[in-house]
Amino acid sequence: MNRTILTAFTANIALASPAFAETDPLTDIIVTGQRATATTDEIESDKEIISTPDAASLVARAPGAALLDNGGLSGQVQYRGLFGDRILVRIDGQRFSSGGPNLMDPPLHYAPMALVDRIEVDRGISPVRKGPGLGGGVNAILKEAQFSQGSAMQPHADLTAGYRSGDNSYLMGGLVSLSNERVKFGVIASYEKGDNLQFPDGTIASSSFERLNFGAHAGLKVGDGSLTLSYRRQETDPTGNPPFPMDIQYFNTDFLSLAYEGQLDDNLYLEVEAGHVAIRHLMDNFSLRQGPASPADQRGTFADADTSTAATALRIGTPERHVRIGADVETLDKDVRITNPSNTAFFLTSLNNISGSRVGAFVESRLGFGPVEAEIGARFDHHRMEAGSPLLGSAVPMGPRMLANGFAAWDRTWSDNTVDVTARFWSDMGNFKPRLSFAYKTRVANAVERFSWLPTGASGGLADGNIYVGDLNLGNEKAWIAEIGFDYQDSRFYARPTLFYRRVDDFIQGVPYDDTPVVIDSPVEMVANMNGDPTPLRFGNVDAEFYGADLDFGWHISGPLHLDGTASYVRAKRRDIDDDLYRITPPNARVALSWQEEVWHLGAELHAFADQNKVSATNSEQPSNGYLLAGLFGHVALTSTLSLDASVENLFNKNYTDHLAGYNRVSGSDVALGARLPGAGRSAFVRLRWTGL
Repeated sequence: MNRTILTAFTANIALASPAFAETDPLTDIIVTGQRATATTDEIESDKEIISTPDAASLVARAPGAALLDNGGLSGQVQYRGLFGDRILVRIDGQRFSSGGPNLMDPPLHYAPMALVDRIEVDRGISPVRKGPGLGGGVNAILKEAQFSQGSAMQPHADLTAGYRSGDNSYLMGGLVSLSNERVKFGVIASYEKGDNLQFPDGTIASSSFERLNFGAHAGLKVGDGSLTLSYRRQETDPTGNPPFPMDIQYFNTDFLSLAYEGQLDDNLYLEVEAGHVAIRHLMDNFSLRQGPASPADQRGTFADADTSTAATALRIGTPERHVRIGADVETLDKDVRITNPSNTAFFLTSLNNISGSRVGAFVESRLGFGPVEAEIGARFDHHRMEAGSPLLGSAVPMGPRMLANGFAAWDRTWSDNTVDVTARFWSDMGNFKPRLSFAYKTRVANAVERFSWLPTGASGGLADGNIYVGDLNLGNEKAWIAEIGFDYQDSRFYARPTLFYRRVDDFIQGVPYDDTPVVIDSPVEMVANMNGDPTPLRFGNVDAEFYGADLDFGWHISGPLHLDGTASYVRAKRRDIDDDLYRITPPNARVALSWQEEVWHLGAELHAFADQNKVSATNSEQPSNGYLLAGLFGHVALTSTLSLDASVENLFNKNYTDHLAGYNRVSGSDVALGARLPGAGRSAFVRLRWTGL
């Protein structure tokens, strides 16, 4: 019997409870919107009810994952304590650099929920074929036209519309396509708009959002393979970011990709792809929020990022037994220009003419040792990056001018080589499948960490309220990783516990700028003090470790009654000094009880978070209290092509703060300046989905 996958939709970013067989069928397990192999979880968007517009909320369903909420469209994925560009996040397999120096546009910013088909999450360790990355990997797959049967062109549509009461927001969008057995054409589009978010004590100022997406793609069968060309445009209009000193005014972004994959003969499978992403961005500190009292303090920052990629891989053998060899290249051009809209003579390039490249090659093998399956791989990458001299207007004061001159005198070129190695082992022993993984992974410093000569609040999305400056001499992060777990399933129960450990040398984070942090005795500290922070941080290398456990499980209690749940624990701390790492999710667990019939189901969920007292003194992080949230959810198939989903999140309108939320930087809000941003109050969500033609 084929695997049966029914849905248990939940309210507060519902439960992740995937079945886990790689090739074996499941007979009686009913699961909540996920499928899994020994190495990958696959989260299907149409099997989930996510009320927020941020696709990072969907990834947060996976065991060990969490959401860092930096604004309605700026959420980052945290996975087993890592976040930012330590997680290899891609859209349709395409890598690209964020346009914003504060990561206002993390990769999933470009994955509207109305267009997401599914999200693939690498379990624990990302394989080397997908590129370098310190943590796991995430790939958001957008809806796409599919080849159909026969020579006649056949139409298809997949359309979604939704409304959320908590911020009076709505979404609409989807896919319309035309295809036959050899040709396919598709058009995608979506639009979302929301007001400021409500919480039990008022309104979070500067939390509204607006986003438009549209694009087209075409595919052609070529022999035993297929060629696909796609273009997509995203226009993010004014969108609030209360944890940051500025809000989004726009992100205008173009995606272009060309890919071929196909069977060359019985034992050769070729993949070739190329792509380009161009991001144009403006943020400011006065349009959406209460601006500075003096026009001299108004700021508008323009940022551009262009990423070009190309990759090829050849698989020799079968899907179950093969060697895969490949190579990839990535180039980056980046600029950040700070201006004062009321004074054209005030401008300075905090990142000017940043250019970088990475050229890599890998070999990976899927093999077996008796009952043991294995995937073993290694990759080599050569990295290069350089920065141009800063450009300054005549109205820039002497302090920043001195720092710019000092930076211009330094050698601003950097290059290095990295090596990554991964090894995964698992065995199919009937109901019981043990798993074991080891890896050595690396990450190089990004442009903000290495080349930020000007002390600003740009921190790559940390949102801790500190002012940062970069370091040209940063070393590469190097992580030794191990994890062990098992997957168990029978006709009524499944569970997937995992223990993990990650030891990171030269971990990059903020450290005191010098040995006298309370004494302003350097030009950097003087400029930082002028900008409101007399104790700036410098990106530096430290030693760290992460360890913990996560679990997801499900139980078919009786008839249509089901219980599903997840639990996650991660501990992250410095090894060089007695301190904890910043913004780590507290221990948490959730359970959902659902009644599932053939065409409808209903359920309720509880999500509990413990206190988080293991906080970073270096980052001035505040502890947080635990809390318990309740939600309701439901689904009904109105017809064979039309379905309705509904949920209520935070059912009892609890006033709470998520430990991973940033600190408010907006004056005139119902949230105090410097206070951790509260979670949404009670909110209802409804969604209609139609698939037909």
